[in-house]
Amino acid sequence: MRRSASVTLFQVLLVFTSMVETQWSSVSGLYCNKMSPNVYRPHSVTITEFGAVGDGVTLNTKAFQNAIFYLNSFADKGGAQLFVPAGKWLTGSFGLISHLTLSLDKDAVIIGSPDSSDWPAVDPLPSYGRGRELPGKGHQSLIFGSYLTDVIITGANGTIDGQGATWWGWFHNHTLNYTRPHLVELMYSTNVVISNLTFKNSPFWNIHPVYCSQVLVQHVTILAPLNSPNTDGINPDSSTNVCISNCYVRNGDDVIVIKSGWDEYGISFAKPSSNISISNITGETRGGAGIAFGSEMSGGISEVRAEGLHIVNSLHGIRIKTAPGRGGYVKNVYIADVSMDNVSMAIRITGNYGEHPDDKYDRNALPVISNITIKNVVGINIGVAGILEGIQGDNFSSICLSNVSLSVQSSHPWNCSLIEGYSNSVIPESCEQLRSNCRQTPVCYDGSASSGMRVQAPSHKSSTSQFLNPFLKLASF
Repeated sequence: MRRSASVTLFQVLLVFTSMVETQWSSVSGLYCNKMSPNVYRPHSVTITEFGAVGDGVTLNTKAFQNAIFYLNSFADKGGAQLFVPAGKWLTGSFGLISHLTLSLDKDAVIIGSPDSSDWPAVDPLPSYGRGRELPGKGHQSLIFGSYLTDVIITGANGTIDGQGATWWGWFHNHTLNYTRPHLVELMYSTNVVISNLTFKNSPFWNIHPVYCSQVLVQHVTILAPLNSPNTDGINPDSSTNVCISNCYVRNGDDVIVIKSGWDEYGISFAKPSSNISISNITGETRGGAGIAFGSEMSGGISEVRAEGLHIVNSLHGIRIKTAPGRGGYVKNVYIADVSMDNVSMAIRITGNYGEHPDDKYDRNALPVISNITIKNVVGINIGVAGILEGIQGDNFSSICLSNVSLSVQSSHPWNCSLIEGYSNSVIPESCEQLRSNCRQTPVCYDGSASSGMRVQAPSHKSSTSQFLNPFLKLASF
């Protein structure tokens, strides 16, 4: 009976969150309100005009490359569109150009070749120093681009399928020569829109904007088996002014994870991720978290606002991952209006996570983790409320929990060490290190873009909070 009541409560809460979608979606306009997938392009061609065959067997890499080469002549004439009609379009890796829209019909499927030679090996990212999985190079993503502006990848929910099972087998069998490829990776680019598409079975991470600015990802579905290795959903990396909204992700690793370089390479490259807005995300992951930070965060992560997260059937809800040697920081993070169901651990902060790229990292480069606010969270069927662990000699500070109610199965819901912070209205009661009241302190980050240190308003609550409170009380019964 109690589980039935909890499920009903969760369903009601999801209905409620959909009602306040417009409030949350306004957050995504904070940085990207002038960006749209519906940009008029005066020049348009169809991939079949370049000899492509949509039978799922014919390799169309040259057709994609030739079409985009042709459209480059229109870049300074208002831009161009490459349309992919209904069909199954097998291809290897191909690059985009500026002022381009790649548009897929609703029944179009771009399929990644199962032959690794169709995904060229390229130099590693400078902020990583090597391939993420193996030393040396990595395979180029299926769709890639560098130093671009005004790029749109969209469709009427058409599909990009990486046929990742072959790559996952090579990974498990330790037969890879290079790090696996992503489905989409854009580098050093601005004004990027990815929308209204389904991404399936990526060999590695799905969407990876790196060293980019003004990036909008919206109305995207990402699917991979729950046991697929490292199939992260959306990974903004050393990027600024990023908006992610209205997405559904079911995969084998983190749903959304923010990164900024790896150890000494990330510290040296020094390009942070900042001004990131995330809203209205539903995620399910057996191997990762609904929203994560790191573990590669050596260039710094700050000014992140995430609201309207629905995390189900997952290992972690909210997670920060770092380690000695990372350097960098994760600060000024505001996460609010979160619902969880059947999550093994609701909140986890880990100060000793992940491997290092090589033995050249500085063991004294300690990360700064501070000004992390998590509020208005309701969870049912939760295994453990939280494990929050800092680093010896490097306490994580200003970790603030407010209005959090979790129906927890464990008799030891919290485990905290080497952290400092504050809590208010947390059920079950938070660990001792967080039991100061954040209503009384000026150091809880309030999510304001104008300040990293703002006084938490003591009594005025948003309409969202007012609606959430009754659910939070019921969920604790």
